[in-house]
Amino acid sequence: MGDVNLNMDFNQQLAIETTAMAWSPSPAAGVERKRLERENAESGRATSVVRYGAGSSFPTHVHGGGEEFLVLEGVFSDENGHYPVGSYVRNPPGSSHAPFSDGGCTILVKLHQMDASDQITVVHRTTDEPWSAGEVAGHARQQLNDNPRERVSFEKLAAGTALPPIKDPNGQEFYVVSGSLRVNGGEHPAGTWLRFPPGETTRISATTATVFWHKRGHLAEPPR
Repeated sequence: MGDVNLNMDFNQQLAIETTAMAWSPSPAAGVERKRLERENAESGRATSVVRYGAGSSFPTHVHGGGEEFLVLEGVFSDENGHYPVGSYVRNPPGSSHAPFSDGGCTILVKLHQMDASDQITVVHRTTDEPWSAGEVAGHARQQLNDNPRERVSFEKLAAGTALPPIKDPNGQEFYVVSGSLRVNGGEHPAGTWLRFPPGETTRISATTATVFWHKRGHLAEPPR
């Protein structure tokens, strides 16, 4: 099946423009998705862009290996609250919820990628939170998660800003939220998802104001 073992070789470099992909139906009416990586048809490790139509919902389900999501458009909701655009949430392994969206939304979601011991629920509404000065002029950061396995952040670059090279022995992942990100000489517009293998160096810059989501340290070893 085409949706089994999709992009599961983490030594493979990937750059996928999600805006050019077609939507596929999910098991829930009104909920569609674009699969970026997937272990099994409807279980196991997965990374997807998911779109909820106005008034759509998903039945209550358990996150056996945890869930991590970033709200890209609209407002995502569950019984715990409402998460507007820019919200970043981590629901730990064993947690459950019944998500819905009254007005419709789009999220980047990652499933079954947390250690069993990672039991901290994380909620950031990034549009309400301050930015910290980054590594160079024109660079700012919001730290979203930092644990022994991985680091997750929102990064903002002013036009013309270049970052020092980044080499992570455990891999890196990016999602371009707005603007256009130049990585190792390639230009990647908003909506692009990128993954770099463990040990690979990334050279990042922006010719226009850009915001991207950055995750690192999570690809070399499977969750425990």
